[in-house]
Amino acid sequence: MTLLENWRNLAYGNGLDKKHQDELWKAYFQVEKGIYKQILADPETEVKGTVRELAEKYGTDIQTMTGFLDGISESLKGYQNPIETMDEDTEVRILIDPEKLYYNMCEAKAKWLYELPEWDKILSEEKRTEIYRAEKASGTVRREHKKIYPNDPCPCGSGKKYKKCHGRNAQ
Repeated sequence: MTLLENWRNLAYGNGLDKKHQDELWKAYFQVEKGIYKQILADPETEVKGTVRELAEKYGTDIQTMTGFLDGISESLKGYQNPIETMDEDTEVRILIDPEKLYYNMCEAKAKWLYELPEWDKILSEEKRTEIYRAEKASGTVRREHKKIYPNDPCPCGSGKKYKKCHGRNAQ
């Protein structure tokens, strides 16, 4: 089983009972916050090392570091770490795209992360508000109801006029 599979099994319910799973997440969120504080203190610096080395650097275990790398994977600048196949000795990098990261933190409803004071030096309050609103709007479903007239092509793609296809049943 890979590191990521092991992490996901524990974190998402296959390995622990509810009480232990809640404890795992509570501890994880504290470690996650500490790692983000360090990364956001110098967001332009790329962090490199093996999974084991990064776990040691940030004072956590390999399992928690794996969860962190999984969580940050969509917020990196122009590359992906091999999180699906990585082991303790896999070289990984962390170089964040601040706007993507902020957006993803908002999407995850991780208020304890997107309200960190370190953001003040990275993104203006206006930019953070813009990103926050964009993320909230992305979850809003807007349906456009375009009227279909009898001589329009049928939306089913048959090539027939609506009145000769699905419109016949509407009458």
